[in-house]
Amino acid sequence: MKLKDQVAIVTGAGRNIGEDTSKLFASEGATVAVVDLDRARGEKVAADIVAAGGKAKAFVCDVGKEDDIKRCVDEVKAAFGRVDILVNNAAISDNKNMFEVTTEEWNRVLAITLTSPFLFSKYAAKAMIDGGHGGKIVNVSSTSGYYGRDRAIAYTAAKGGVVNLTKSLAIQLAPHKIRVNAVVPNKIGSPVGKDEFDPTRPVLNLVGRPGVPMDLARAALFLVSDDSEFIVGAALFIDGGCTTLMPGNA
Repeated sequence: MKLKDQVAIVTGAGRNIGEDTSKLFASEGATVAVVDLDRARGEKVAADIVAAGGKAKAFVCDVGKEDDIKRCVDEVKAAFGRVDILVNNAAISDNKNMFEVTTEEWNRVLAITLTSPFLFSKYAAKAMIDGGHGGKIVNVSSTSGYYGRDRAIAYTAAKGGVVNLTKSLAIQLAPHKIRVNAVVPNKIGSPVGKDEFDPTRPVLNLVGRPGVPMDLARAALFLVSDDSEFIVGAALFIDGGCTTLMPGNA
């Protein structure tokens, strides 16, 4: 097992990418802190993991609030004794242009999609350092962080920020033996903040099918396992070759 005896925190773990990542990590031996604002979703994912023979516990957290984030990391450490892995997956999108989005909406998107990864990394890294065994952090960015869109402004700004946040975290945490990387999906599973996944949704990429959550989960597993021990500060594109085909995310 690639993650035997390690403790992993996955945010936005109640559905889609976070759910599959949590289940995959658990199948590889990790004890998973299933973090979600929706208690029922989180508890269902944790229960599914336990029923499959894994170890998991649900933690309720509003990732838009620093106090909630700090409390959540403290609770995970108290419950499991350590923190080894963090996957910053939680995000929301505005899906609006610059003239439609309000300042309140802008701030909320940045708080959850950009500030949350910073704060979770800050407090989880402290726990990793206290444990003296290093750790791994994976931030979920997006192809929207590399290319402009006509139907989102706060989300693209936030996801672009995640890329450089990852690089700076990688530099600052490397002396503590904490590796930080990012994954860059394009249209993986259901749209951000939604439950519905339409497998017939047209996509333009080199694979010829929409991405599914497990595509991203497998990449995250690679980046938190020893298989990627020489990879630091990287942004791994999980986009089916979309960005190879075109200057944007169709």
